[in-house]
Amino acid sequence: MRPHLKKGSAIVNCTSVTMYKGSPELLDYSSTKGAITAFTRSLSQNLIKDGIRVNAVAPGPIWTPLNPSGGATKEKLKHFGESTPIGRPGQPNEVAPAFLFLACEDSSYMAGQVLHPNGGVVVNA
Repeated sequence: MRPHLKKGSAIVNCTSVTMYKGSPELLDYSSTKGAITAFTRSLSQNLIKDGIRVNAVAPGPIWTPLNPSGGATKEKLKHFGESTPIGRPGQPNEVAPAFLFLACEDSSYMAGQVLHPNGGVVVNA
């Protein structure tokens, strides 16, 4: 049935802080990330009995090479991430450890969870 996923395997999905906060400018993106969060929780319930953990990471604004090519104005990019409590966008190296943690045995007691490296934005759910 799932020969590539054996007991002890981990699936880590990527959702977003916009799934929790919403975004009037990113309606389709926020909706899709909401679906990924629901998928993560449901799949976790489905696979945990087989010893397969499913979790997700919901980053906040992260500065990547995609940002300048994503259609935002230069003025908007200049202030990207300033609305977080930390006051700046995150860097990829500040998010990667969350993915690594959920993929490794150190998180063996976590299933159906979402980690939030988002610059201090408090989310509920």
